[in-house]
Amino acid sequence: MFFTLLKIELFKISKRPRTYIAFGALTVLIFLIQLALKANGNEFVGLLLSAQEDTFEIPKFEMLNGYFVCFFILNMLLIHIPLLVALIAGDQISGEAGMGTLRFMVGKPVSRTQIILAKYVASVLYVVLMLFWIALLGLFLSNVLFGTSDLFIGRQFDVIVLEESDIMWRYVLALLFATLGLSVIAALAIMFSVFSDNSIGPIVTATAVVIVCTIIQQLTVPLFEDNVTPWLFTTHMLGWKGFFYPETYQIVGENGGTVIKGSIENVSAIYKSIAILVGYILLFLGIAIWQFRKKDILT
Repeated sequence: MFFTLLKIELFKISKRPRTYIAFGALTVLIFLIQLALKANGNEFVGLLLSAQEDTFEIPKFEMLNGYFVCFFILNMLLIHIPLLVALIAGDQISGEAGMGTLRFMVGKPVSRTQIILAKYVASVLYVVLMLFWIALLGLFLSNVLFGTSDLFIGRQFDVIVLEESDIMWRYVLALLFATLGLSVIAALAIMFSVFSDNSIGPIVTATAVVIVCTIIQQLTVPLFEDNVTPWLFTTHMLGWKGFFYPETYQIVGENGGTVIKGSIENVSAIYKSIAILVGYILLFLGIAIWQFRKKDILT
Protein backbone atom coordinates (compact mmCIF):
# COMPACT_ATOMS: atom_id res chain seq x y z
CA MET A 1 0.00 0.00 0.00
CA PHE A 2 2.90 2.34 0.74
CA PHE A 3 4.22 2.13 -2.82
CA THR A 4 0.75 2.84 -4.17
CA LEU A 5 0.67 5.99 -2.02
CA LEU A 6 4.14 6.91 -3.26
CA LYS A 7 3.08 6.57 -6.91
CA ILE A 8 0.07 8.80 -6.22
CA GLU A 9 2.27 11.45 -4.58
CA LEU A 10 4.75 11.39 -7.45
CA PHE A 11 1.87 11.78 -9.88
CA LYS A 12 0.61 14.81 -7.92
CA ILE A 13 4.07 16.41 -7.98
CA SER A 14 4.35 15.83 -11.73
CA LYS A 15 1.05 17.67 -12.28
CA ARG A 16 2.06 20.83 -10.40
CA PRO A 17 3.30 23.69 -12.62
CA ARG A 18 5.74 24.81 -9.90
CA THR A 19 7.61 21.52 -10.38
CA TYR A 20 8.61 22.51 -13.91
CA ILE A 21 9.11 26.15 -12.97
CA ALA A 22 11.86 24.98 -10.59
CA PHE A 23 13.59 22.96 -13.31
CA GLY A 24 13.23 25.86 -15.74
CA ALA A 25 14.77 28.27 -13.24
CA LEU A 26 17.72 25.94 -12.64
CA THR A 27 18.26 25.56 -16.39
CA VAL A 28 18.29 29.31 -16.98
CA LEU A 29 20.63 29.97 -14.04
CA ILE A 30 23.10 27.29 -15.10
CA PHE A 31 23.13 28.53 -18.71
CA LEU A 32 23.69 32.12 -17.53
CA ILE A 33 26.62 31.07 -15.33
CA GLN A 34 28.14 29.05 -18.17
CA LEU A 35 27.67 31.94 -20.60
CA ALA A 36 29.28 34.41 -18.21
CA LEU A 37 32.27 32.15 -17.58
CA LYS A 38 32.62 31.41 -21.28
CA ALA A 39 32.76 35.13 -22.05
CA ASN A 40 34.81 36.45 -19.11
CA GLY A 41 35.97 33.38 -17.26
CA ASN A 42 39.68 34.17 -17.15
CA GLU A 43 39.07 37.59 -15.63
CA PHE A 44 36.76 36.04 -13.04
CA VAL A 45 39.33 33.38 -12.10
CA GLY A 46 41.97 36.08 -11.66
CA LEU A 47 39.69 38.05 -9.38
CA LEU A 48 38.67 34.95 -7.43
CA LEU A 49 42.24 33.90 -6.69
CA SER A 50 43.86 37.33 -6.46
CA ALA A 51 44.79 36.73 -2.81
CA GLN A 52 46.59 33.46 -3.60
CA GLU A 53 48.49 34.77 -6.63
CA ASP A 54 51.04 36.46 -4.37
CA THR A 55 52.02 33.04 -2.96
CA PHE A 56 51.23 30.53 -5.70
CA GLU A 57 51.75 30.42 -9.44
CA ILE A 58 48.26 29.69 -10.77
CA PRO A 59 47.68 28.66 -14.42
CA LYS A 60 44.46 30.55 -15.04
CA PHE A 61 43.85 29.13 -18.49
CA GLU A 62 44.04 25.54 -17.19
CA MET A 63 41.75 26.34 -14.27
CA LEU A 64 38.75 27.25 -16.40
CA ASN A 65 37.46 23.79 -17.28
CA GLY A 66 34.22 21.89 -16.84
CA TYR A 67 35.07 20.61 -13.36
CA PHE A 68 35.81 24.11 -12.08
CA VAL A 69 32.63 25.50 -13.66
CA CYS A 70 30.55 22.77 -12.00
CA PHE A 71 32.14 23.45 -8.60
CA PHE A 72 31.29 27.12 -9.03
CA ILE A 73 27.71 26.27 -10.05
CA LEU A 74 27.23 24.07 -6.98
CA ASN A 75 28.53 26.86 -4.73
CA MET A 76 26.04 29.27 -6.29
CA LEU A 77 22.94 27.08 -6.51
CA LEU A 78 22.97 24.80 -3.47
CA ILE A 79 22.44 27.86 -1.27
CA HIS A 80 19.19 28.74 -3.06
CA ILE A 81 17.75 25.31 -3.89
CA PRO A 82 16.12 24.95 -0.42
CA LEU A 83 13.49 27.45 -1.60
CA LEU A 84 12.64 25.21 -4.56
CA VAL A 85 12.39 22.19 -2.26
CA ALA A 86 10.13 24.09 0.12
CA LEU A 87 7.85 25.03 -2.78
CA ILE A 88 7.09 21.34 -3.35
CA ALA A 89 7.24 19.90 0.17
CA GLY A 90 5.57 22.85 1.88
CA ASP A 91 2.09 22.08 0.62
CA GLN A 92 2.17 18.30 0.85
CA ILE A 93 -0.34 18.30 3.73
CA SER A 94 -1.59 21.88 3.85
CA GLY A 95 -2.36 21.81 0.12
CA GLU A 96 -4.53 18.71 0.60
CA ALA A 97 -6.25 20.36 3.55
CA GLY A 98 -6.89 23.55 1.62
CA MET A 99 -8.43 21.66 -1.32
CA GLY A 100 -10.53 19.48 0.98
CA THR A 101 -8.96 16.22 -0.22
CA LEU A 102 -7.13 15.43 3.02
CA ARG A 103 -10.15 13.85 4.72
CA PHE A 104 -10.65 11.50 1.77
CA MET A 105 -7.02 10.46 1.90
CA VAL A 106 -7.08 9.85 5.65
CA GLY A 107 -10.33 7.89 5.23
CA LYS A 108 -8.52 5.24 3.18
CA PRO A 109 -7.25 2.05 4.88
CA VAL A 110 -3.73 3.42 5.38
CA SER A 111 -2.07 4.82 8.48
CA ARG A 112 -1.35 8.50 8.80
CA THR A 113 2.31 7.63 9.35
CA GLN A 114 2.42 5.99 5.93
CA ILE A 115 0.88 9.10 4.37
CA ILE A 116 3.57 11.34 5.86
CA LEU A 117 6.37 8.97 4.86
CA ALA A 118 5.02 8.62 1.30
CA LYS A 119 4.86 12.39 0.91
CA TYR A 120 8.37 12.74 2.32
CA VAL A 121 9.88 10.06 0.06
CA ALA A 122 8.18 11.67 -2.95
CA SER A 123 9.73 15.02 -1.96
CA VAL A 124 13.16 13.39 -1.62
CA LEU A 125 12.82 11.82 -5.07
CA TYR A 126 12.03 15.29 -6.38
CA VAL A 127 15.29 16.49 -4.76
CA VAL A 128 17.16 13.62 -6.46
CA LEU A 129 15.74 14.63 -9.85
CA MET A 130 16.76 18.26 -9.32
CA LEU A 131 20.32 17.31 -8.40
CA PHE A 132 20.50 14.90 -11.34
CA TRP A 133 19.44 17.78 -13.60
CA ILE A 134 22.12 20.00 -12.08
CA ALA A 135 24.69 17.24 -12.62
CA LEU A 136 23.56 16.79 -16.22
CA LEU A 137 23.79 20.50 -17.08
CA GLY A 138 26.34 21.73 -14.54
CA LEU A 139 28.85 18.89 -14.81
CA PHE A 140 28.49 17.00 -18.08
CA LEU A 141 27.45 19.96 -20.24
CA SER A 142 30.17 22.11 -18.66
CA ASN A 143 32.73 19.42 -19.49
CA VAL A 144 31.57 19.54 -23.11
CA LEU A 145 31.67 23.34 -23.29
CA PHE A 146 34.89 23.94 -21.34
CA GLY A 147 36.77 20.65 -21.60
CA THR A 148 38.29 18.70 -18.72
CA SER A 149 41.51 19.05 -16.80
CA ASP A 150 42.71 19.16 -13.20
CA LEU A 151 40.45 20.92 -10.69
CA PHE A 152 41.90 23.98 -8.91
CA ILE A 153 40.11 24.99 -5.72
CA GLY A 154 41.14 28.14 -3.88
CA ARG A 155 40.91 28.30 -0.11
CA GLN A 156 41.80 31.13 2.23
CA PHE A 157 45.49 30.31 2.53
CA ASP A 158 46.17 27.70 -0.14
CA VAL A 159 45.18 26.27 -3.50
CA ILE A 160 44.17 22.63 -3.93
CA VAL A 161 44.89 20.86 -7.20
CA LEU A 162 42.97 17.64 -7.84
CA GLU A 163 44.07 15.45 -10.72
CA GLU A 164 41.46 14.83 -13.40
CA SER A 165 41.33 11.11 -12.55
CA ASP A 166 40.62 11.94 -8.89
CA ILE A 167 37.59 14.18 -9.41
CA MET A 168 34.47 12.37 -10.63
CA TRP A 169 33.97 10.18 -7.54
CA ARG A 170 34.12 13.33 -5.42
CA TYR A 171 31.24 14.86 -7.39
CA VAL A 172 29.18 11.69 -6.98
CA LEU A 173 29.63 11.69 -3.20
CA ALA A 174 29.12 15.46 -2.98
CA LEU A 175 25.80 15.22 -4.82
CA LEU A 176 24.69 12.32 -2.60
CA PHE A 177 25.57 14.42 0.44
CA ALA A 178 23.68 17.39 -1.03
CA THR A 179 20.66 15.10 -1.42
CA LEU A 180 20.80 14.37 2.31
CA GLY A 181 21.10 18.07 3.15
CA LEU A 182 18.14 19.06 0.97
CA SER A 183 16.13 16.15 2.41
CA VAL A 184 16.31 18.02 5.72
CA ILE A 185 14.55 20.96 4.04
CA ALA A 186 11.87 18.60 2.71
CA ALA A 187 11.27 17.22 6.21
CA LEU A 188 11.20 20.76 7.66
CA ALA A 189 8.66 21.97 5.09
CA ILE A 190 6.43 18.91 5.58
CA MET A 191 6.53 19.45 9.35
CA PHE A 192 5.27 23.02 8.96
CA SER A 193 2.74 21.83 6.38
CA VAL A 194 1.07 19.58 8.97
CA PHE A 195 0.36 22.59 11.18
CA SER A 196 -1.32 24.63 8.44
CA ASP A 197 -4.30 24.51 6.09
CA ASN A 198 -2.72 27.05 3.73
CA SER A 199 0.18 26.26 1.38
CA ILE A 200 1.83 29.67 1.54
CA GLY A 201 2.45 29.59 5.29
CA PRO A 202 4.62 26.43 5.42
CA ILE A 203 6.61 27.46 2.33
CA VAL A 204 7.35 30.93 3.70
CA THR A 205 8.07 29.63 7.21
CA ALA A 206 10.48 26.93 6.02
CA THR A 207 12.27 29.45 3.80
CA ALA A 208 12.45 31.95 6.68
CA VAL A 209 13.98 29.33 8.99
CA VAL A 210 16.67 28.56 6.39
CA ILE A 211 17.42 32.28 5.94
CA VAL A 212 17.63 32.93 9.69
CA CYS A 213 19.91 29.92 10.25
CA THR A 214 22.14 31.02 7.35
CA ILE A 215 22.44 34.55 8.77
CA ILE A 216 23.31 33.20 12.23
CA GLN A 217 25.85 30.90 10.63
CA GLN A 218 27.57 33.85 8.95
CA LEU A 219 27.68 36.04 12.05
CA THR A 220 31.20 36.15 13.50
CA VAL A 221 29.98 36.41 17.08
CA PRO A 222 31.66 34.05 19.58
CA LEU A 223 28.35 33.32 21.32
CA PHE A 224 26.88 31.96 18.09
CA GLU A 225 30.08 30.48 16.65
CA ASP A 226 30.77 28.38 19.74
CA ASN A 227 27.28 27.36 20.85
CA VAL A 228 24.79 27.67 17.99
CA THR A 229 26.46 27.49 14.56
CA PRO A 230 28.00 23.99 15.06
CA TRP A 231 24.49 22.56 15.51
CA LEU A 232 22.61 24.35 12.73
CA PHE A 233 21.53 22.11 9.86
CA THR A 234 22.49 24.86 7.39
CA THR A 235 26.07 24.63 8.66
CA HIS A 236 26.28 20.92 7.94
CA MET A 237 24.52 21.19 4.58
CA LEU A 238 27.80 22.73 3.35
CA GLY A 239 29.62 19.49 4.19
CA TRP A 240 29.56 18.46 0.51
CA LYS A 241 32.62 20.67 0.01
CA GLY A 242 34.62 18.39 2.29
CA PHE A 243 34.83 15.77 -0.46
CA PHE A 244 36.99 18.18 -2.49
CA TYR A 245 39.52 18.78 0.29
CA PRO A 246 42.08 15.94 0.19
CA GLU A 247 44.83 15.08 2.63
CA THR A 248 48.29 16.40 1.80
CA TYR A 249 51.86 15.60 2.79
CA GLN A 250 54.82 17.94 3.01
CA ILE A 251 58.03 17.44 1.05
CA VAL A 252 61.11 18.95 2.69
CA GLY A 253 62.34 22.00 0.82
CA GLU A 254 59.12 22.56 -1.12
CA ASN A 255 56.36 25.09 -0.56
CA GLY A 256 52.83 23.83 -0.03
CA GLY A 257 51.67 20.25 0.27
CA THR A 258 51.25 17.40 -2.18
CA VAL A 259 47.76 15.95 -2.54
CA ILE A 260 47.22 12.34 -1.51
CA LYS A 261 45.12 10.96 -4.34
CA GLY A 262 41.82 9.37 -3.32
CA SER A 263 41.87 10.88 0.17
CA ILE A 264 39.57 13.20 2.12
CA GLU A 265 41.02 15.67 4.58
CA ASN A 266 38.50 15.44 7.42
CA VAL A 267 36.35 12.33 7.11
CA SER A 268 35.20 12.54 10.74
CA ALA A 269 33.67 15.98 10.10
CA ILE A 270 31.69 14.57 7.18
CA TYR A 271 30.44 11.68 9.33
CA LYS A 272 29.43 14.17 12.03
CA SER A 273 27.54 16.29 9.50
CA ILE A 274 25.74 13.20 8.18
CA ALA A 275 24.72 12.19 11.71
CA ILE A 276 23.42 15.67 12.54
CA LEU A 277 21.48 15.96 9.26
CA VAL A 278 19.90 12.54 9.77
CA GLY A 279 19.02 13.59 13.32
CA TYR A 280 17.22 16.68 12.01
CA ILE A 281 15.29 14.58 9.49
CA LEU A 282 14.15 12.19 12.22
CA LEU A 283 13.22 15.13 14.47
CA PHE A 284 11.19 16.99 11.84
CA LEU A 285 9.46 13.83 10.57
CA GLY A 286 8.79 12.71 14.14
CA ILE A 287 7.06 16.00 14.94
CA ALA A 288 5.14 15.86 11.64
CA ILE A 289 3.90 12.31 12.30
CA TRP A 290 3.00 13.13 15.91
CA GLN A 291 0.99 16.20 14.92
CA PHE A 292 -0.64 14.57 11.89
CA ARG A 293 -1.81 11.54 13.87
CA LYS A 294 -3.78 13.80 16.19
CA LYS A 295 -4.82 16.36 13.55
CA ASP A 296 -8.57 16.94 13.28
CA ILE A 297 -9.42 16.64 9.60
CA LEU A 298 -13.17 17.06 10.05
CA THR A 299 -13.06 20.81 10.85
